[in-house]
Amino acid sequence: MQQKSFHTLGAVCFSAIGLALLGACGGGGGGSTAAAVVPPPPPPPPPPPPPPPPPSGPVWTQGTFEAASQFKDQCQTPRSGTDIEGNAFPDEAGSLAEELFWLRSWTNETYLWNDEVTDQDPGGFNSRTDYFAVLRTTAQTPSGKDKDDFHFSQSTEEFLEQRNSAPSPSYGARVVAFSTSVPRDYRIQYTEPGSPASESVNGVTNLLRGTRILEIDGVDLVNATSQADIAVLNAGLFPDTVGETHTFEVQDAGSNTSRTITLSAANVSRKPVNATEVIDTPTGKVGYIHFTTFSPFSSEEEIATAISTLDTEGVTDLVLDLRYNGGGLLAVAAQLGYMIAGPTATDNKTFELLRFNDDAGNFNPVTGQLNQPIPFYNQGLGFTLAQGTPLDTLDLNRVFILSTSGTCSASEAVINGLRGIDVEVILIGDTTCGKPFGFYPTDNCGETYYTIQFQGVNDKGFGEFADGFIPGNSAEAFGVRASGCVVADDYTRQLGDPQEAMLATALSYRENGVCPAASPKVSPKPVSEKMAFEADVKVVDLTPVQSVLENNRDMTMPRERWQK
Repeated sequence: MQQKSFHTLGAVCFSAIGLALLGACGGGGGGSTAAAVVPPPPPPPPPPPPPPPPPSGPVWTQGTFEAASQFKDQCQTPRSGTDIEGNAFPDEAGSLAEELFWLRSWTNETYLWNDEVTDQDPGGFNSRTDYFAVLRTTAQTPSGKDKDDFHFSQSTEEFLEQRNSAPSPSYGARVVAFSTSVPRDYRIQYTEPGSPASESVNGVTNLLRGTRILEIDGVDLVNATSQADIAVLNAGLFPDTVGETHTFEVQDAGSNTSRTITLSAANVSRKPVNATEVIDTPTGKVGYIHFTTFSPFSSEEEIATAISTLDTEGVTDLVLDLRYNGGGLLAVAAQLGYMIAGPTATDNKTFELLRFNDDAGNFNPVTGQLNQPIPFYNQGLGFTLAQGTPLDTLDLNRVFILSTSGTCSASEAVINGLRGIDVEVILIGDTTCGKPFGFYPTDNCGETYYTIQFQGVNDKGFGEFADGFIPGNSAEAFGVRASGCVVADDYTRQLGDPQEAMLATALSYRENGVCPAASPKVSPKPVSEKMAFEADVKVVDLTPVQSVLENNRDMTMPRERWQK
């Protein structure tokens, strides 16, 4: 029995050795002290949580700007293929955030007044156009108008169509509104040569300057208020397809009766030079050019052809009708300045020098090139006139310019550029729009943006005409005063008619230097967009929207010239 007990104790002691210390086991017969039990070590702490994933897009830090090139062409909805000029789209897959951060950085790099833009977090915007709208100065000119009143964008597709004079369904008539609410007064400002509007039927021209539109397809344009009637008016005034036919009741200026015409829409391209005339006077031949836009590439060839015609005719004075010319290609404006003044007056002279934001120094922040003055170009540049083609000149020391508030930007550059070389500019009409500023239209992800990037100054360093140029006898308190007379736009006669008020005044002022009594100002609004009518319970108003290319100073050059 004792042996059995010993073995049992040994087994117990052996087991204890496995659990505790060897010295904790005693033999039989003697006392023993129990060892303290050591607790197991605490478990290791849990690993720290993984760091949050990096942001999925750019992060806004106020006042800190990444290079615009980092975000360029990173598009929420990338395009594929080529545009109408045959250029491949550069788009890559991106996000709305990248588009907004590109706008932010591009504005900081190139906007003329970049130090006057409040830096707002792009994350608070859900639309690229909404964000672009706030990336501008809110300062005002001395007269109280917005200093930057020319901040806009449009689809790149539309921009390219307009720049290339792509034809679109139209009657070829420019319509303006003298009254946008009931009783409305919509009239024709002018028509495009060779268009349905300018065609004659039985010896009567379909639409003339000053013709008032009374009805379209049986709906009273003057008084209509219902949504159904508004739809009919829009459909008739803005045709969608070639061959679309609508009936108009119209009343010509000075007539007490109306007549009915039927117009079929055709593919119509805008002609920059609407008319070229030679007017015989007792003191010599006077040339007249109705020049409507510098915008499409075709403006280069058309204005050169018009000047050549007048040079061949031996004109001794020029009346340049820019009353509706909102601007366009600055290079074509420089060509026109040369063709008016000639080589002697323009040799080694600056047509316009561009001033950029303070951060740019002596460089152009858009092209990255040294900022060089724009000369009076004396040859074709390759828009639509072969590069190097010599330009004919009139060699004049004065020019009469017909102007209104629609005379803008590149048109004003002609005025300022000629004044800079002491060619007398005589203004007949009204105050010009006041835009000594310009831009490089810039595409990103299918939207073309226009942000003011430079101010132009002439050979004398002058470019402060943000409140416009004003005729000499104007009562306006602001603006740069030039020789000439205030005359209201005359819708009772056709443009180019020597009896039309503005042209007649230019011809008489040429003879005697005397201005007529000022006539009441006329400022109709252009009507150029679909859905111009908006139905309301009590009244239907018109909110006209001009083409964004109407009022600009565009630094675009033929692509091959940028490669030099």
